[in-house]
Amino acid sequence: MPVKIRLQRHGKKGKPFYWVVAADARAKRDGKFLEKLGTYNPNTNPAQIDLDVDGSVKWLQNGAQPTDTAKRILSYKGVLLKHHLLGGVAKGALTEEEAQKKFEAWVEEKTGKVDAKKGDLEKAKEEAKAKAFEAEKEINEKRIAAAAEAEAPAEEEVAEEAAPEAEAQAEEPAAEAEEENKADA
Repeated sequence: MPVKIRLQRHGKKGKPFYWVVAADARAKRDGKFLEKLGTYNPNTNPAQIDLDVDGSVKWLQNGAQPTDTAKRILSYKGVLLKHHLLGGVAKGALTEEEAQKKFEAWVEEKTGKVDAKKGDLEKAKEEAKAKAFEAEKEINEKRIAAAAEAEAPAEEEVAEEAAPEAEAQAEEPAAEAEEENKADA
């Protein structure tokens, strides 16, 4: 029975989520599988991959062939490196301890790179947020200045209109007072 290590799609439309499985090559893409080896979520940045390294190595040693995408995922998590190192142990080129040290050193280096990428992504996200905040602040200042300019001529017009009305109101009581004075005299 030819065994493949491949991805099995789950998730909803537009939001894929994959299981990494060892399955019979003749089975459907999302059909029966022999063993679930891990998960792969490409929706996050960087993609989230949880993988059973030892189980994957066991399947590779038994002759399972990974598909192209599964091969990239296995390589990213170090499964292919561990399989290679265990091949060296079987041939007598390395001891088990040396192979384990090399693998752990590679894992530490890879973890450092991933953490650096996450840090860079966070920094870029914060910079974009700060830039957007500054742009919004600038737009608000322009909007306030424009409103103040529009309001200033309106106040002048109101003041100009109010001045003749105030003079007319002031003249009316003066005229009434004169009429009363004439009437009293």
